Amino acid sequence: MTREARRLFVGVRVSVGTANALAGAVETLARRAGAAKLAIRWVPPTLYHVTLKYLGWAQEETLTALCDRLAEVVDGTSPLTFSTARLGAFPDRARASVVWAGVSSRDDALGDLARRIDAATAELGFSSERPFVGHVTLGRLAAPADVGDVLLPLMEQMFSDTKVPGVSLLESTLKSGVLTYEERAFFELSSAKTASKRQSPSLQLGPQGAPSSLDPSSHDIETDDGWPRGHSP
Repeated sequence: MTREARRLFVGVRVSVGTANALAGAVETLARRAGAAKLAIRWVPPTLYHVTLKYLGWAQEETLTALCDRLAEVVDGTSPLTFSTARLGAFPDRARASVVWAGVSSRDDALGDLARRIDAATAELGFSSERPFVGHVTLGRLAAPADVGDVLLPLMEQMFSDTKVPGVSLLESTLKSGVLTYEERAFFELSSAKTASKRQSPSLQLGPQGAPSSLDPSSHDIETDDGWPRGHSP
């Protein structure tokens, strides 16, 4: 893998209210996990997002075509809202490797958008691996474990809503041992095509969550959507 390649995904960030509500829940989960002696690496609230499409490694020369296709997908798509509620784990609570909060939207608008992005990027050669299951990754376990008792008190909790004005093309990079998500392009949801490319402040994940190298054999173990490859709902 050359350094010219970028590791990309398409996602939407959660609202401040949703992030705060989830962070409060995670404080409770962290205490319960500690009492149960479960080692869970909790994602900082600044990184909470929903991945619509994990793209993986992409060459620099594909970015223009990718942005063009994403702009076409969002053209005519109205802004939408999704709700965040309930907790779960992948692949399941009894042998969890990822802890998440679920998301849903009216008439499955978010899922429809994700499926259209998946179809569009597949035309460019990106893999189409599995159906979209909306979620916000909250924590990751180094080894599979039963998290049922940890999640139990908050299993059915409702959190907050997020208004989605657009979707972002995000890049995962390592800088000084810190994993960052940097926005490479933003595509506004509206009745007219208004894709705009702009930089945004980097989102940072502390050193405890950073892979040891940029080598794809290790870096791809934990994917941006929090769902390790090969898992299914």
